[in-house]
Amino acid sequence: MPARQRVITIVMLGALVGLGPFTIDLYLPAFPSLVRDLDTTDAAIQLTLTATTIGFGLGQLVVGPWSDRVGRRIPLLLATGVHVLASVGVALAPSVEVVGLFRVLQGVGAAGGGVVAMAMVRDLFAGRALVRMLSRLALVTGLAPILAPLVGSHLLRVLDWRGVFVVLAGYGVVAVVAATFLITETRPRDRAAGRSRTTARQRYGRLFRDRVFVGVALMGGLQFSALFAYLSSSSFLFQNVYGLSAQQFGLLFGINSLGLAIGTQTAARVMRRVGPQWLLGAAGAVALLASATIGVAALVGGTAGWTLGVVIGGLFVVLACFGFLFPSVQVLALAFHGEESGTAASVLGALNFGLAGILSPIVGFIGIGSALPMAAVMVTMLVLAQVMLWTVVRPRSVPEIRTQATPIIET
Repeated sequence: MPARQRVITIVMLGALVGLGPFTIDLYLPAFPSLVRDLDTTDAAIQLTLTATTIGFGLGQLVVGPWSDRVGRRIPLLLATGVHVLASVGVALAPSVEVVGLFRVLQGVGAAGGGVVAMAMVRDLFAGRALVRMLSRLALVTGLAPILAPLVGSHLLRVLDWRGVFVVLAGYGVVAVVAATFLITETRPRDRAAGRSRTTARQRYGRLFRDRVFVGVALMGGLQFSALFAYLSSSSFLFQNVYGLSAQQFGLLFGINSLGLAIGTQTAARVMRRVGPQWLLGAAGAVALLASATIGVAALVGGTAGWTLGVVIGGLFVVLACFGFLFPSVQVLALAFHGEESGTAASVLGALNFGLAGILSPIVGFIGIGSALPMAAVMVTMLVLAQVMLWTVVRPRSVPEIRTQATPIIET
């Protein structure tokens, strides 16, 4: 692949990875509007977020193994086409039930971009080059859920919530057209010839027999659930409890995004000297401490004005830690499974969004009268992730990544 084509492919992969998080989170500032317009409850609207994450997880389980068998481009284009149609369906939906149905389909369609992008990176890179590339994709994966509400809040200045979904449909159309003309097939020909006869069951078997992969994938799902506990409750917490406007809420997301961006880019440099398994331990512990601090402040101060500063500061630290955690999970999950990279990426994504979709609405069911329910769910998820690291992954047993194969593209 020529250098120019490589750059185009990398940029396109970032845009495709961003489609999923934007699909999930772009409408978060519109939650109060959906409650009013559809005459429903806060919990019902939060369930539409759950529907999308579950659809995203299920879609990855289909698209990933399919891309290992037939190549990357066809599953990518067809899945993104489903996303466009589902986005139009949500924009025209007359009730919350119909919104929920099309949100599931939106998630299934958006899954193509995320899982195929990670598989393409694994097709093209290995070793330390893989670490660098996955760190860049992790930056998009982490920033997109945070920046999407900021973009959504500004869209709501000129559009209603239905217009937000028309914008998502436009994003999908642009992605389909660009992928059609700019992305080439990256799955190696020798792998396509030699491995296309393997079944999905065989590929899943190789993954689930790998203790490190299983532990890291579960850790990723638990950590992503902690992030989504924040994302699913933040609109109600900051707008209804602390009285911020939709634009102030979006600005807050933008500020927090700096922490995640700093963490992600620092992680790529630190992993040159420190194994990603050790970053999972250190950054996970700091995120746990910051989440507990938010919970204690909410328990002691309730919704007093001073607690807002503690909540914002604590979340900044948590998101900076996620910047270390997400690329570390992706590197450990994909570095040793190049032959089934699509399937590995699908399992990773399915657990991330499946667990997040199931667990994050717990905050809404508990009630969002302060930051305490959000912090309690985050602490629980992060504690379980640390238990998984030290009992299943066992950092001392993880092989050195630099011993892996030479990258297909030299960088």
